[in-house]
Amino acid sequence: MKGKNVWLLLFVLILSMVLVACGGGNNEPAAEESSSASESASGLPDLGGREITIAVENAYLPFNYIDPTSGDPAGWDYDAIDAMCALINCKPVYVEAAWEGMIQAVADGQFDMAADGITITDDRAEIVDFSDGYISIEQRLLVRQDETRISSVDDVKNNTEIRIGTQTGTTNYETAVKLFDADRIEAFEQFPFAVQALLSGDIDVVIMDETAGQGYVGVNANELKLVGESLSSDQLGFIFPKGSDLAAPINAALAEMRASGKLDELADQYFSDKFTITYDDLE
Repeated sequence: MKGKNVWLLLFVLILSMVLVACGGGNNEPAAEESSSASESASGLPDLGGREITIAVENAYLPFNYIDPTSGDPAGWDYDAIDAMCALINCKPVYVEAAWEGMIQAVADGQFDMAADGITITDDRAEIVDFSDGYISIEQRLLVRQDETRISSVDDVKNNTEIRIGTQTGTTNYETAVKLFDADRIEAFEQFPFAVQALLSGDIDVVIMDETAGQGYVGVNANELKLVGESLSSDQLGFIFPKGSDLAAPINAALAEMRASGKLDELADQYFSDKFTITYDDLE
């Protein structure tokens, strides 16, 4: 009996060692996997590869346009949203839409969001939700290079012969209406039409965002110039249907891009003299 107990004891010890060894082998990878998952989780929302439809005009430099060389959609909106979706695991589906009616279309749920250099305003916030602002822009006066009557907004106010143009449905139009009599303002469906009217002499000044104005000046440097002080400084944001669950993830991605320097990198690419594409290139 004593001998059997010794052999039994040895058997139990050997079995215990095998089980511990096997258990240790299983636990180590499990611990590594758990650690890896924690490290790969950035703390940002994960949309699980969800598709989101995004309305863009494809006609508003430098935010969105059709690249004249490749024929592909391009611009700040595309690069920024692609980068955000890479952070929060979503798939952007861009849909070309006219500016006129875009905000209402988002409010009606036709799109998940819209990106088109949209100024954050209280009136618009009544029907759509805004993301956090991603850039501040200035409204300026665009005139012909040989224009000598206009160097400030007061010059436009004091000379009723000066004709004013801008794009309908924009905060630029709202600014124009606040500053000047409505019968002096001609509203165009798109800014390229307003600029063409300016170049042809049908109007004398266009009120527009400085970033867009720089795009028009471009190769027209001998024909156009921006003058005067800023008429208004505004924040731009993305828009969503009211109550959308996308606003918080997009804001989280924007915050991450701001912290990482990605927004500064995109600003340097698109809102500086490094961006050389003009509306003439798009024709």
